[in-house]
Amino acid sequence: MPELPEVETTRLGLLPHIEGKRVAEVTVRERRLRWPVPANLARCLRGSTIETIFRRGKYLLWACENGAKSGFLLSHLGMSGSLRVVADGETIARHDHIDIHLGNGPVIRYTDPRRFGAMLWIAGRQPHHPLLDSLGPEPLSDQFTGAHLHTASRGRSVSIKEFVMNGRIVVGVGNIYASESLFRAGIHPRRAAGKISFTRYERLVEAIQKTLGDALHAGGSSLRDYVKTDGEAGYFQIDAFVYGRAGRPCRVCETTIQSVVQGQRNTFFCPQCQH
Repeated sequence: MPELPEVETTRLGLLPHIEGKRVAEVTVRERRLRWPVPANLARCLRGSTIETIFRRGKYLLWACENGAKSGFLLSHLGMSGSLRVVADGETIARHDHIDIHLGNGPVIRYTDPRRFGAMLWIAGRQPHHPLLDSLGPEPLSDQFTGAHLHTASRGRSVSIKEFVMNGRIVVGVGNIYASESLFRAGIHPRRAAGKISFTRYERLVEAIQKTLGDALHAGGSSLRDYVKTDGEAGYFQIDAFVYGRAGRPCRVCETTIQSVVQGQRNTFFCPQCQH
């Protein structure tokens, strides 16, 4: 699944192509996504001007101005989706489900082999939606602090790995970056969230922000390429300490990296460096 850095890079890659552009037409070929594409999506978008696109967690929100019909296109890339900038008339492939045709410009094409993504419409001047209203703070914002994690974790027996991947606690910390951040903070992924001290939570916040920042920086020179790929390349080539390295020596202490399944996802850790 594309994680926060990939979604943010998609946003930045799309922005210069869509900002201030008018939507001429919308073609919906497949409505059966994770949540069905609204039957009126094309009618809501047609004729509107895309003022900007911003991110909330792993959701992208397109602010569309059209007088009384103004609103927001809420999109999510799901497990395998991508938003690409393509030329008008480019050959349509099997999993190309939605095209947003921009006036005198390119087409923004949504491709999603697994159909776990979303394209929904939020009417009005404020982007209120059940998918957004319960989300926690952004991990790179001032609201994300050690104090926030420490307070939210008291009395919680859930593992720290699953805790930081909970979007109600903090948004956008997916599987890869959770494993990497816990390694950097020296915290074992199975440790109960409620047993971790305030000081260690402060260290974890720093690790999460550093890990996500490094991933964003790695994608900074490839914004155009990422948006124009087919989405299959996946994650940035981060120099992982533990993720995907089970059975190999730790880069710090040379202890063998281990892997366990938590919440149906693989977790990687060093039993020596993390406790």
